Amino acid sequence: MVEPLSRNQIAWRAAQDLEEGMVVNLGIGMPVLASSYAPAGREVIYQSENGIVGVGPEAQAGHADPDLVDAGSRNVTLAAGGTVIDSAGAFAMIRGGHIDVTLLGGFEVAANGDLANWDAQVPNKGQLVGGAMDLAFGAKAVRVMMQHNTKSGGPRLLKKCSLPLTAPGCVTRIYTDLAVVDVTAQGFVVQEILAGMSKDELQAKTDAPLKHSNDLKTLEAPADL
Repeated sequence: MVEPLSRNQIAWRAAQDLEEGMVVNLGIGMPVLASSYAPAGREVIYQSENGIVGVGPEAQAGHADPDLVDAGSRNVTLAAGGTVIDSAGAFAMIRGGHIDVTLLGGFEVAANGDLANWDAQVPNKGQLVGGAMDLAFGAKAVRVMMQHNTKSGGPRLLKKCSLPLTAPGCVTRIYTDLAVVDVTAQGFVVQEILAGMSKDELQAKTDAPLKHSNDLKTLEAPADL
């Protein structure tokens, strides 16, 4: 049986695609984990929408600064050269087009890039979409990290989203526990697939049709994450 990637392995894989000098917003949930996996020797500036520019790895137990908390309520560190600003300044960066990539969680992504990452029906979550709308429209690229399927086994990569949209046509790449999938004008194109999983098996777990890159690679991540 194929073992899907863990949340930390998905975060590691997403972090490997971030390029030198990028300013990257980390959305609440799985995306905040990416701050611990910046590629070695590559400077990536992680931004948190609550006002940190230069988020470092999560703080180790016993060494946390209670005043340094990211948008996901984690105690984090401040990278060398990092700074703390107010929320208005953080959103000015987002709305002003100064974010190269935002990594967001998602409930559903459609083949045309539509994103649904909030659900008014989820118990105890309220009906607030938060900063995701600003990020989906303001960032130069939107990449989504999520489980390929729901807890009940239903697909999250769909022909059309069933949940309320956060933003239309914004997603460019999706990192799941089974694959790395690009959103193109022709629909979903699989770039990487988990070892031991066939194309047909991945399609069976996906609602929308999948195309496969001519340079299809194996999805890999460190085993100890």
